[in-house]
Amino acid sequence: MIFGAITNSWREQLPSHTVKELVGAAVERGAKHIELRQTCLGECEEGAGETWRPKFDQLQDLVQAYPGLTFDLAMALPCLTQSIDPHGELFQAALTGAKLVGGSQPHLRVVDPSPLDGPWSGPGDIPQEALGLAGLITEAARQGVIMSMENSSLPIRNMAMLVEQVRSMVDAEAGSGLGLCPDPTNQLRRFPDSDPLAELEALPLDMIKIVHFKQLRGGETHPSVDAGDLDCLRMRDILDAKGYAGAAIMEIPPDSAVFDHLESSFKYLNP
Repeated sequence: MIFGAITNSWREQLPSHTVKELVGAAVERGAKHIELRQTCLGECEEGAGETWRPKFDQLQDLVQAYPGLTFDLAMALPCLTQSIDPHGELFQAALTGAKLVGGSQPHLRVVDPSPLDGPWSGPGDIPQEALGLAGLITEAARQGVIMSMENSSLPIRNMAMLVEQVRSMVDAEAGSGLGLCPDPTNQLRRFPDSDPLAELEALPLDMIKIVHFKQLRGGETHPSVDAGDLDCLRMRDILDAKGYAGAAIMEIPPDSAVFDHLESSFKYLNP
């Protein structure tokens, strides 16, 4: 696995630092991959919501400053609850940004932050809006971009069901580019009686495009990835056993000591 950081961990530092500076601080603590998250890109973005746009020149300057890193672009996109135009300006700008930062394997990671009734019992429960992912992944594949979806309001198993359904609607090449960003702690927070690591273990390897590590203790957010409500070492072992070799993002909560917590998380998972 390639251990990495995400820019939304740096909300406290962004007002007084550039993203380029903060990426450098993460590199000094051992980060090998950076997830560039919309709303936390400083000089590399403008606007908000539907008017949000990445600033392409600044993104290119950022990735050129760190040739030894890999990057992906992440954004909130209500693709499970609204119909998104694959040719619309917002999605096209996101694809362009993903290609700028992604090198040989551009990757756009999305999450729908809208509350959902879920979990779904079967494919028939999937809303039509969510099936619009077929158009999005077809357009993303045409431009050479893979897409992953984080589980926010739904269990991992439901997101896998959605990927399987959408893959059946598109050609095999496009379908292979759609997968998940499993975040077991998101599931544990919302469904405390579930077993998100068992659901992670059940995922086929080709469906896992990137993963998020974070931790709770007693149901409350914990500042680093170590012992707690989720067995993060078991999560690491599950991924290793599958042969997963992609990015593993430490989603450290914002804090004045965020880089200390990032480094300690790396050391916990890879002592």
